[in-house]
Amino acid sequence: MGTIDFAPLFRSTVGFDRLFDLLDGATRFETADNYPPYNIEKTGEDAYCITMAVAGFGPEDLSITAQPNLLVVAGQKAKQDDVKYLHHGLATRAFERRFNLADYVQVKGASLENGLLSVNLVREIPEAMKPRTIQIGHAPQPKAIEAKVGETQTAESKKAA
Repeated sequence: MGTIDFAPLFRSTVGFDRLFDLLDGATRFETADNYPPYNIEKTGEDAYCITMAVAGFGPEDLSITAQPNLLVVAGQKAKQDDVKYLHHGLATRAFERRFNLADYVQVKGASLENGLLSVNLVREIPEAMKPRTIQIGHAPQPKAIEAKVGETQTAESKKAA
């Protein structure tokens, strides 16, 4: 698959660098490690859940780091030198998964149950960024100035008198 040239878009847009970088990264063919497997679910209008299969890892072996627009889930199992395996089929190798998050997506919590790590996310748009309705009012009418014929003296003529 060929690459897409975003140069024409760079000339006519401002502030979309991150979007172009994401699109460019998504179009590149990478032999990504698929460990550990995960699901991304939409649980509500602005709520999401990432579920990862981390069998063999305990809460002390996992770390979750939330940065602006990035979620990093890492696991490192402590070595157990005193264990002799007859068969070692559980993959407990170290891993790091990175998830790019949209603006205003926040991590609300995480839980580990039955070998599944669940990370709950929610998009909370600040009030200042939400659309608001503007009421249309009437412009104030200018007040008419009425002067009587005998009262049109200026301040200078009053001083002279």
